[in-house]
Amino acid sequence: MTSFATHLECARCAQSFEVNSLQQTCANDGSPLLVRYDLQKVHDAVGPGDLRDRDWTIWRYRELLPYDEPSKIVTLGENCTPLLEAPRLGETLGVADLRIKDEGLLPTGTFKARGAALGVTRARELSVTTIALPTAGNAGAAWAAYGARAGIRIVVVMPETTPQVIQRETAAYGADVWLVPGSIADAGAVVKRACAEKGWYDASTLKEPYRIEGKKTMGFELAEQLGWTLPEVIVYPTGGGVGLIGMWKAFAELREIGWMDQRAARFVSVQATGCAPIVRAFEDGAEESQMWPDPKTFAAGIRVPKALGDFIVLRALRESGGTALAVTDEEIAAHMRIAGEREGMLVCPEGGAALAAVARLRRDGWIREGERVVVFNTGSGLKYAESLQGAAPRALAPGSLPT
Repeated sequence: MTSFATHLECARCAQSFEVNSLQQTCANDGSPLLVRYDLQKVHDAVGPGDLRDRDWTIWRYRELLPYDEPSKIVTLGENCTPLLEAPRLGETLGVADLRIKDEGLLPTGTFKARGAALGVTRARELSVTTIALPTAGNAGAAWAAYGARAGIRIVVVMPETTPQVIQRETAAYGADVWLVPGSIADAGAVVKRACAEKGWYDASTLKEPYRIEGKKTMGFELAEQLGWTLPEVIVYPTGGGVGLIGMWKAFAELREIGWMDQRAARFVSVQATGCAPIVRAFEDGAEESQMWPDPKTFAAGIRVPKALGDFIVLRALRESGGTALAVTDEEIAAHMRIAGEREGMLVCPEGGAALAAVARLRRDGWIREGERVVVFNTGSGLKYAESLQGAAPRALAPGSLPT
């Protein structure tokens, strides 16, 4: 490969596998695989100053991304997203230094574009012709868009409760979209059977090693935007948890190549009270979560009853001194509205969940006075039109004026 990727490594047993193969999970225990790099060669080849003249896209970190030919990447222009100060919202939540990383400004309107760009790029390099995946939210739409860009067939299976906008968007990119009753776990079971029988490439969360490599660019960007430092607290809404795992991996790589010191940010994993398997496992001291029965929340992206990489999320939380917290749908809706009214930010329900967690953690003293807090808003609120908050428009009688 032209990048510095050397092999794939099982996240549980550390078994190594060939990087230029269709190996998707560990052959020994079915656990997720992580891409590993020759970090000494990266250190010798590039420094932070070398990024200065590169385009402000996720591909600026190319030495730590796994692909062969720069001319053949599958891209829709994956811009680095802004890290916005939010002083008025911070004042409301009691956090003086609150910043929001707004992933809603990426192609397809969510952070899922990062994972899809790398995942589809590698799938095309490995001569994949059909990709299948389940989705409870925006992953299906993102992979459908990048699949269309690459000329690869995409099959998406989603719960019938998936927001209508996302259903229609996914179909608009030409994907074959199928609806099933139940949760993303039920959709995932269908995809697993279909891939086994038809030989399709399974792009379920952490069932292939490259989505996480796209998601980790959130960590690279955040560190670079803060001058190669980290905030005290990173608050992340967690469904499959790939973004949190990716950032945890990104920070470890940056430390290894000497771009960042050893100080760690405390990760906060946020879920909804109606679907909180990782929160329960964290509170119980368990190494992995149990399947959550009857998951319910209008925040579709975190309505995941069990994540394949939950043990890695829990490891990252504990190693960083972080925590996990569940918030109610009422708290989510309230903080979506507060973000819009105080800062003009149309956050998605998952972003609203993260803000609700900040409010409670600050109130409880877990977030301390003066700490810098970064919240990830993982998508545009426009993707969830039926969940937007705010007062209903009022009719204006002919000849009258607004009061």
